[in-house]
Amino acid sequence: MGIFDKLFGGSSEPKEEKTLPWQVLSEVSQLDTIAEKSNSKTQLIFKHSTRCGISSMVMKQFVSAYDLETNADLYYLDLLNYRDVSSEVGYKFQVMHQSPQLLVIKNGVVVAHASHGAVNDVDLGQFV
Repeated sequence: MGIFDKLFGGSSEPKEEKTLPWQVLSEVSQLDTIAEKSNSKTQLIFKHSTRCGISSMVMKQFVSAYDLETNADLYYLDLLNYRDVSSEVGYKFQVMHQSPQLLVIKNGVVVAHASHGAVNDVDLGQFV
């Protein structure tokens, strides 16, 4: 390992990326299913803007910190490609749109939500 690698953290070995059990949220009809499933299991919706640097940074931090043992269903919403779904999330769950945004849904209602950097401050353990 060269001096620059030591200083800047470079490595010749590929870095394995963590993969979360995302379910793509792409249809408005899925929101009723999410609300229904939330009666027996916590549901999480991560709203992400693929064109926003802050959203990308928050998502990377979220993925890195997410505990794969979390007993919740995790949905990914690309709000640029599914604007109608994003709008309906706000209406159905009574949460003003932000990006990035995390919604925690239990018993058909949002019990916690956060946006921007605060997404990574949500203690998911208290909701599952």
